[in-house]
Amino acid sequence: MIIIDENRIFDEIQKRKPVSVALNGPDGILPKVQETASKIMERFGIPAYVLADTCFGTCDMNTNGAKVLGAEILFHIGHTINETTFGDNIILIDAFDDISFDKVAMKCVTELTGKTVSLVTDSQHLLQIEKVKKILEEGGVRVKIGKGKGQLNDGQVFGCEFYPIIETKDSVDANVFLGQSAFHASGIALSTGKPTYILDPYFNEVREVSEFASKLQQKAILAVYKAAEAETFGIIVGLKEGQFSKTTALKFRNELEKAGKKVQLFALTEITDERLGNLKGIDAFIQVACPRISTDNHFHKPVLSTPQANALLKLLKHESMDEFLQIPHWL
Repeated sequence: MIIIDENRIFDEIQKRKPVSVALNGPDGILPKVQETASKIMERFGIPAYVLADTCFGTCDMNTNGAKVLGAEILFHIGHTINETTFGDNIILIDAFDDISFDKVAMKCVTELTGKTVSLVTDSQHLLQIEKVKKILEEGGVRVKIGKGKGQLNDGQVFGCEFYPIIETKDSVDANVFLGQSAFHASGIALSTGKPTYILDPYFNEVREVSEFASKLQQKAILAVYKAAEAETFGIIVGLKEGQFSKTTALKFRNELEKAGKKVQLFALTEITDERLGNLKGIDAFIQVACPRISTDNHFHKPVLSTPQANALLKLLKHESMDEFLQIPHWL
């Protein structure tokens, strides 16, 4: 069950006495966010707006939506990082899942006894990582937990940021991800090149994701080679607050024009195949908003992420682009 740190929310409201607040979080916990918003309105008698657009991380908090609504505080729930606020009006609230990993950890022991693994998870399961480490070690699995960096805590990954797992990759046989997210686990596998296992406590399964990650990698490589044949590129700047990388976009524009390519510049909040279909005369796109948009979605034309675009520039210079995804941060 997801448990939101409501006491911190209530304490902040009591202390700051806002006229209205906004709350948001990832899709999977929106029903819980709704419950919290209802409690706020009942307890304090102020409007509590649930920002129900998609929310993929601290790069995607919809602060502009909160401003338009006149909300004095935005409570961003469920994307734990090593900070508790962003400025004065954005407060990060923990949301942890209390499901037990005990049974699935014992299954993992059976599979990986004698191996050395890097243990890693996402925001919702950080509180479980030390307990699982103990179970694995008692069963004969050697466990390492990489140090956090940037926004990440020790043993934590985002969909595009992998510092703890990169730190340990040369000293382990495999990675073990606590949770159900193939999204996170496939990124771990791609960024390390190591076998990666999901410990899924909901279905009590240990699953290897290397095959799935390999398909994503093949797709990413193919898109780079297809883009190398393009003459006209569209470079897309993301308009979400944490995805606004205009400097990177202009760098790619300069490099492509040096290579004799034509470039048009675009800006989008939501980058989808449908939206790109409205843009004519473009052979391939580069988007500098979120790298997972390119690796995890289907597009009719090549749509490269920042690591793919860097690989493309190497390809155009007849340089090797090997292991372009094996980096700690895909931005």
